[in-house]
Parts: sequence; C-alpha cells; structure tokens
Amino acid sequence: MKITWFGHSCFRIETGGSVLLIDPFLKGNPTFEKSGIAWEKAVDGVTHVAITHGHDDHIGDAAEISKRNGAPLFANYELALHIGSKGAEKLQPMNTGGTVAVDDFELTLVDALHSSSSGGVYLGNPNGIVVTAKEGKTLYHMGDTEMFGGMSLIAEFHKPDIGIVPIGDRFTMGGKRAAFACKKFFSFKTVLPCHYGTFPGMLDPDASKFVEAMSGHNVKAPKVGETVTA
Repeated sequence: MKITWFGHSCFRIETGGSVLLIDPFLKGNPTFEKSGIAWEKAVDGVTHVAITHGHDDHIGDAAEISKRNGAPLFANYELALHIGSKGAEKLQPMNTGGTVAVDDFELTLVDALHSSSSGGVYLGNPNGIVVTAKEGKTLYHMGDTEMFGGMSLIAEFHKPDIGIVPIGDRFTMGGKRAAFACKKFFSFKTVLPCHYGTFPGMLDPDASKFVEAMSGHNVKAPKVGETVTA
C-alpha cells in the first residue's frame, strides 16, 4: 500500500489498481499550494474519493475531483447528498458502521468525536474511515477527533495496521493526547500524523510533540507530496 500526504488531512491511498483520495482539501490548502505539486498530478488516476466529515477543509475539491475522474464518492448520507448538489455524480452514501466493497478494498465508516457542517448546514455525523485492502493491509484514518473509548472496539474489530492520526490541537487531539490514544488502544505498525501546520497560530506548526510522545513506535511524518510504503 502506497500512501501520499498532500497536507492537512488529505491522503492518496494506492492499493491494487485503485487510488483512493481521502479529504481532498487541495485548492486553498496552504501546505499543498506551497509544495509546488500540480493539482492535476495529485488527482491523476484517482478512482475513489472519501470524506470524513463536512467541514470545508475536508470536503475541499471532492465534487470537482469526483466528477472529473468519474470517481465514486463515499461519505455519510447527508454529506454525500450535499457534495452531489455541488456536481459529484457517482455517490456512495453511507452511515456509521456501514461497509461498502469495491474491487480492491472495503471501506467502513466508524465513529469520530467532532462536528460536521458547512456554511451553517448540518451534514451528518463526523466519521473515521477504515480501509480494508485485499492486499492484506488495513488503514484507519481517524478524521478529526478527540480520543474516545470506542476506539478500543475499532481496534479490536478492524485490527488496523496503519493509523492516520490528527495531532494539531484546538480542533482535534493535540500531539500528547493523540499519542496516548494510539498507545492505549492500537497496535499500529505504521502511524502517520496529520491536521497540523496548515493554519499558523491555529494548529501546531509541526509534528514534534506527537513524535516525541510516540518514541519507540514507527511514526512517519512525511513531507507534503512524499509517499510512504506500508
């Protein structure tokens, strides 16, 4: 499984012949735009799009990418319909606990402890996303969340190998809390932090607090555009 970070919470997941883009906040994302990576290159070959929740820094370019590539879009019911109203044509509406299977993976929506709206419009419950790939790896993108006891059930049932964890504080867990959740509930073989460095003064500028608190664990904090094989 190849995982590329495009800043904030946007990840490109390549498994089998599929390319899944999660939370595609690219245009307007300062870290992505400063990277010099062409938007077209980031979205090239994307076969599926998934959204954790309805905040604009996660919806991003979802409708445009989905329509451009003919890519099915996975999100909770209210959010899927909202993005459909923006131009996405192939919708896979879901809800918490539901699983949809495609050629190379299964995608499950799980709980997250956060909120979800855009422009004052309620867009369903926030979610984390579990991707169970046929190649044998399971990835858990936590979305935006605080730690919560239900993480133990996600860990026990899905047994994720790879964790994508928000660490920026203020709107999600900070580095120390995120590390506590990872060590308390999970046995990740690879952990990638996200949701930091995007908005100066609002989020932690780097992953140092998390990396320090996760000492002894396999944390990879890639540069924007860098690909990790897990």
